[in-house]
Amino acid sequence: MSTKAPNPVDKYVGSRVRMRRIMLGMSQEKLGEALGLTFQQVQKYEKGTNRVGASRIQQISEILQIPVSFLFEGGPSGTANAAGMTEGPSPSYVSDFLATSEGLALTRAFTRIGDAKLRRSIVELVEQIAAHETADKR
Repeated sequence: MSTKAPNPVDKYVGSRVRMRRIMLGMSQEKLGEALGLTFQQVQKYEKGTNRVGASRIQQISEILQIPVSFLFEGGPSGTANAAGMTEGPSPSYVSDFLATSEGLALTRAFTRIGDAKLRRSIVELVEQIAAHETADKR
């Protein structure tokens, strides 16, 4: 039995559902209950394994209190723009990071820091730690 790779758009929409669900502190089970589904089905949507139909997308956006467009913003697109070029996908590491509980916690805490110099110092510290980690792996 051959397994088909998830469509990049399905995977992206699923990651946006997961990100918003985590931002709200909602479990897969709670979202599933609101949708009349099991948490396993929600899991499959979030991984992009199963496609989400249009009516279900509408239902999810209402439960997660977001416009439908939120689920597609910055995602991969196969449509050509005015110049005839296709739009490149947004960096997946950003949505992957924000879809983790650590990424969301760090983003929430960071955005609460009002002092721009302190925020810059934190960025520099993290960059130094990352550089040190990279050097250690060589």
